[in-house]
Amino acid sequence: MQKDFDFLKRTFEIIPAFISWSILITLLLFVFLRPMIFAFFIITFDIFWVIRLLYLSSLLVIAHRRLNKEKKKNWVALCARSFGQKWEGLYHAVIFPVYKEGLDTLIPSLEALKNTDYPKKKIIVVLAFEARVKDSAQKAAALEARYKNQFFSLLSTFHPDGLEHETRTKGANATWAAKKLKELLDSHNINYEDVILSCFDADTCVEKEYFGCLTYQYLKAPNPLRCSYQPMPVYNNNIWYAPSFARVIEIASSYCELIDSMRLEKFVTFSSHSMSFKTLVDIDYWPVDKISDDSLIYWKAYIHYNGDYKVVPLYITVSMDVAYGKNIFQTLVTQYRQKRRWAWGIEVFPYLMLEFRKNNLIPLRDKIRKIFHVLDSHISWATWALILTVISPIPLILSESLFKGAVIGFNLPKVSAVIFNLTNITVLLWMVLSWELLPPKPKDLKFIATVKIFSQWLFVPLVMMFMGSTPALEAQTRLALGRYMEFQYTEKQKSPKIAGVFL
Repeated sequence: MQKDFDFLKRTFEIIPAFISWSILITLLLFVFLRPMIFAFFIITFDIFWVIRLLYLSSLLVIAHRRLNKEKKKNWVALCARSFGQKWEGLYHAVIFPVYKEGLDTLIPSLEALKNTDYPKKKIIVVLAFEARVKDSAQKAAALEARYKNQFFSLLSTFHPDGLEHETRTKGANATWAAKKLKELLDSHNINYEDVILSCFDADTCVEKEYFGCLTYQYLKAPNPLRCSYQPMPVYNNNIWYAPSFARVIEIASSYCELIDSMRLEKFVTFSSHSMSFKTLVDIDYWPVDKISDDSLIYWKAYIHYNGDYKVVPLYITVSMDVAYGKNIFQTLVTQYRQKRRWAWGIEVFPYLMLEFRKNNLIPLRDKIRKIFHVLDSHISWATWALILTVISPIPLILSESLFKGAVIGFNLPKVSAVIFNLTNITVLLWMVLSWELLPPKPKDLKFIATVKIFSQWLFVPLVMMFMGSTPALEAQTRLALGRYMEFQYTEKQKSPKIAGVFL
C-alpha cells in the first residue's frame, strides 16, 4: 500500500516538469526540423499572448478602480450601520511568524496595527519566534515592553526546533503559535467563532481601515467560516529605496494578485491572509512540513469542507518590503530565491491529486477544473517568458537559413514588431497604474528618484528573460528529481531612515 502511494506521489511530482520541458524542447526541435510549422505556431502564440495580455490588463484596470473606490470607505462606521452591535463582539488575532527579522522590521508592523481605527482592545497580537534563533527572547522582551498595554493581549511564542513530523517552515511556526493562541482564548472564555485570525509576514503593515474592511466582509459572507479573506499585497514599505528591476518584479507580483481577485475560480490565499479561527482549528492548522503553507491552507479547507470553501478578495492593501540585497548581485540572488520559493507552490499539485483520490464528495468536474487551474498557472509560469524572449527570436535571427526566401520568413519580423508594439502599450498602462499605488516620495530623496520610478519599466524585457520562467522551471525540475527544497528565509534591506523613524 505504501509503495503504491509513493509511486503515485512521485508520478504526480514529475508531471509538471515533464509538461513544461516537453513544451520547450518540442518548440526548439521544431525551430530547426519544421521551421514553417514553428513560424505559424509562434505567430499564433504571439497573437494569443497579446489577446491574453489585453484581457488581463482589463481585469487589472477593473480591480484597480475597485481598490481605489473601496479604500475611501469608512469601514468601521459601515460595520456599525450595517450590523449594529454584532461586529463589536468580534476579536481580531494577528500572528506574525518571525525568523531573523529585526526590530526595524517588526516595530513598523506593530505600529501599523496600533494606528488602525479598529478598537485595540479587540486585537490580539501573537509574535511567533523561532526558539533556535538566539536573540528571539531579547526581541520579544523589547516588543512586549513597548506594546504590552496597546492591545487586548500581546503574546510571544517560541517554536521549538526538531518537533516530530515537522520541517523548518513558516507553517510549523504559525501552527505552534496558533495552538498557544487557542490556550489564551480558552483562558478568557472567548469563542473561536468570534475570532478572525490573520497570519501576516513579519514585514506586513496594514492600512488604517484593514480590520474594519475585514470585519465587514466577514459578517457579510453567507457562511463566514467557509471563507478565507485575501487582501491585496503591495511592496511599498521600502519601494523608493529598492533597485529598479526589483521594484518591477514586485509590482508584477502585486498585479498578479489584483488580476486573480477578479477570477475567483483561480483565487487562492497568498502570503498574508485571514480566516475564522474556528475554521483553522477544525482543519488542523497549517501544514507543518510544506513550504507553500499560505496556499495549502486554502486547499486543506477546500478538501475538508468537500469543495464548499472560497476566498473572498479584500480590496484593501497590506504593504510589505521589496526584497533586495546590499548590491546588484545580491539583489538578483534574493529575488530569484524568493520567486523560486513562490514557484515551489507546484507542490500543491501532487498534494491535490492524492487528496482528491480519497475524497468522493467533491464533484469530479470541480476536481478537474481545480487541477487544470493549478497546472495552467504553473506551466504557463515556467514556459511563457522563455518562449517569448528566448525561443521566439530564433527564427528572426536565422530567418534566411531557416526559411530560404519563403514569404512567412519575410513577414514574421513584421508581425513580431506589431505584437511587440502592442505589448509596449500595455506596459505603459501598467506604469500609470503603478504610480497610483506608490506611497508619497520620502522627503530625503531627490527628484531623480521619481525619474527612476518611471524608467524602471525599461527593465521589463530583462526581467522577463532572466526572472520570468527560470525560477518556476527550476522549482518544477527539483520536484521531479526529488530534490526537495527547504524553506529559505528572504533577507530584506531596510532604509536606515525608514527604520530610524521607529527605533
